Amino acid sequence: MNLMAEPAGDPAGVDVVAMAPSLYGELRRLAAAYMRHQPAGGVLQPTALVHEVYLRLLAQRQGEYENRAHFLGVAAHLMRLIATDHARARLAQKRGGGAPHVELQPSHRDPAACPSFLLDLDRALERLERRSPRQCQIVELRYYAGLSEAETAAALDISLRTVKRDWATAKAWLYQQLQP
Repeated sequence: MNLMAEPAGDPAGVDVVAMAPSLYGELRRLAAAYMRHQPAGGVLQPTALVHEVYLRLLAQRQGEYENRAHFLGVAAHLMRLIATDHARARLAQKRGGGAPHVELQPSHRDPAACPSFLLDLDRALERLERRSPRQCQIVELRYYAGLSEAETAAALDISLRTVKRDWATAKAWLYQQLQP
């Protein structure tokens, strides 16, 4: 059974253990979408991210999810937490513990590759969640799970117009929060 084809309101739920092969494929798709935002050799490898998400999904709910939207939301949130934890660990391993690194040459690297950017983004998303939980969910599904606006609307069972409006508002708010 393909989880993507499952109706959003399926009362039977999603059994992670029984559906392991199809869920692995779905998690792999989500991880690949997330990794498109990251430069090559970035924070995590897709396979490692999938394995970590899958293990946490198994432990977190003992295998039961209400529906596709619930599963996608939990998986996207876990990808965010895992990326943030990994970024914290990378910063702690560097000399200086977390002190800023000053390069002598100008760098044109993607800011998303920097572990401190991921930590700043996570803190901003925590503030956004307190302000607007739905906007935070939309950011997690769009940025971390790589869903389109239409897929996000279907997963959250809201209109496409609402997703577009909340996505634009959340991006503007996050941009303001992440300015130095």
